[in-house]
Amino acid sequence: MTTSVPLDRTRIGAVLAVAGMACVGSSVAVSQTIVDAPLFTLQAVRYAMAAVLLLVIAVATGRSLPRPRGTEWLWLAGVATSGLVVFNVAVVRGVAHAEPAVIGVAVASVPVLLAVAGPLFGGGRPAPAVVVAAVVVTAGAVLVQGGGRTDAAGIAWALLVLVCEAGFTLLAVPVLARLGPWAVSLHSVWIAALALAGIGLVVEGPAAAGALGAGDLLAAVHLAVVVTALAFVLWYSAVGRLGAGRAGLFTGVVPVSAAIGGVLLGGPVPALTVWLGAAVVAAGLVVGFGGPRTGSRSTARSVMSQRTRL
Repeated sequence: MTTSVPLDRTRIGAVLAVAGMACVGSSVAVSQTIVDAPLFTLQAVRYAMAAVLLLVIAVATGRSLPRPRGTEWLWLAGVATSGLVVFNVAVVRGVAHAEPAVIGVAVASVPVLLAVAGPLFGGGRPAPAVVVAAVVVTAGAVLVQGGGRTDAAGIAWALLVLVCEAGFTLLAVPVLARLGPWAVSLHSVWIAALALAGIGLVVEGPAAAGALGAGDLLAAVHLAVVVTALAFVLWYSAVGRLGAGRAGLFTGVVPVSAAIGGVLLGGPVPALTVWLGAAVVAAGLVVGFGGPRTGSRSTARSVMSQRTRL
């Protein structure tokens, strides 16, 4: 019996992960247009739209949406709370104490955390090649993102951003096997929508929804369709095929795709360090997918074996 994830599954997982992270990278340019909008209310609208879209598509295509049961609700609440709600709060509070690049570097460090913790969540052990690759990918992503000034509070918020971003993937691992990527995505986004709506009512007031302009709503549609509904399903599908550790390497694609997207939208050509960083990210992915796949085997095989029993 082979001890590796089948090559075709690995390739499919890699394509899904790249596509998902490219979708996330597209949020950078869009987010710059909504800096003056009521954040929590807009995010609540975004996730509510995404939940409706996921439900409609799943029903229309006959996709299975297993109902969560027991402790699965706690895992889903953890995904929504850490990866969607607290993450947004940490980013907002963090940029008040640190330059955006500092927060970006925190997100770029996710591959290392997932490379170590991902296999442990799946009942396996971290693969040395994946850990090394994660460090390389992180270094490349940091080159793309750049550094920035901060204070002690900014560092603390950046660390929280890192933990929350990793939690978005890790907390989904225990339920991804039975529920599948569509159900995990659907339930996490509607839970987040309710939570953010509550925060928005308290922090921004009930009139905040009326303050959203046409541009804000168009941005919310893009965030809901591309960055949430599509990206979430692609990402969780990739995690199911590759395991959290190897899939985590592809988070380094986000700053690269954001930089390329900026050029396509008419922005300035990135500096040499950005292109160097992109090359380092690519080298890290080659390292991560060139060795034995022991670290990701437990998670990926567990997801598929349990799914075949449904």
